[in-house]
Amino acid sequence: MREVNLGGLAISAQGLGCMGMSEWYGAADWDESVATIHRALELGVTLLDTADIYGAGHNEVLVGRAIHDRRDQVQLATKFGIDRSGGDAARVIRGERAYVRRACDASLLRLGVDVIDLYYLHRPPQTAEIEETVAAMGELVAEGKVRYLGLSEVDGALLRRANAVHRITVVQSEYSLWTRDPETDVLDALRELDIALVAYSPLGRGFLTATTASVDFDQRDFRGSNPRFTGTAAETNRKIAEVVAEVAARKSVSPAQVALAWVHGRTTRLGVPVVPIPGTKRRRWLEQNVAAPDVALDGDDLAMLDGLGAQVVGARY
Repeated sequence: MREVNLGGLAISAQGLGCMGMSEWYGAADWDESVATIHRALELGVTLLDTADIYGAGHNEVLVGRAIHDRRDQVQLATKFGIDRSGGDAARVIRGERAYVRRACDASLLRLGVDVIDLYYLHRPPQTAEIEETVAAMGELVAEGKVRYLGLSEVDGALLRRANAVHRITVVQSEYSLWTRDPETDVLDALRELDIALVAYSPLGRGFLTATTASVDFDQRDFRGSNPRFTGTAAETNRKIAEVVAEVAARKSVSPAQVALAWVHGRTTRLGVPVVPIPGTKRRRWLEQNVAAPDVALDGDDLAMLDGLGAQVVGARY
């Protein structure tokens, strides 16, 4: 796996999203998840992505235990800001200074590390102005608790305000063949400020892999109620997955590899580094995903794939 240098933060060109190991995508399997993380490191994936809300802290503990004897192989990214203590229906996105500091200390404890390589604000805050939140995050950098700062799901205006307070290295947003919002919401600011895009859900939460059409999602899998996965929207969106599968069959690779190769190719076409972080909790899917950077898409492939985002039906959440 090649490396990408983001203003001093050297990470693998593709990371591993760890959320599904603890929540939202069905039953958890601690041992297989740890084995998947270890296999990722063996294959050169060094960027591990977690957050304090995934499994109410469970995911940070899992990731921390998995890397406790391999810390020097990992660029560790985690997030804060979404307060679910009152239940999901009453969640609040917090950003006041005292909360930022408490959240960081709690994450360090759960992860079992002295420093977080990349610390994200998970969503734009509701309880503070972005300047207060980022100033507090900057204090963590000055104290050596955090190395680099990131934001998640922000638009260009908010990114510019944040970057005026402290250097932002990365913006993480959902980005894939069927979710192109960052291209209109934040891309101009990313280019202007020389900030990278980390793409979560680059496989469309599994939809683009052509493996979910006949899946009966259990009650622990939020895709069972996701607008894009249900009802007539699912039927319409299946045509998108079929196009990806058609390209994959022509190239003798998997649909997941095609979807990821498309995201990798956006670095050149968008003019900013784009680093996908596909999530999985199983080694077999990890091994398939890490081969994606070697898949070359030609002009005919891109002619079929580039327009798929405009065809999607249903909201992201």
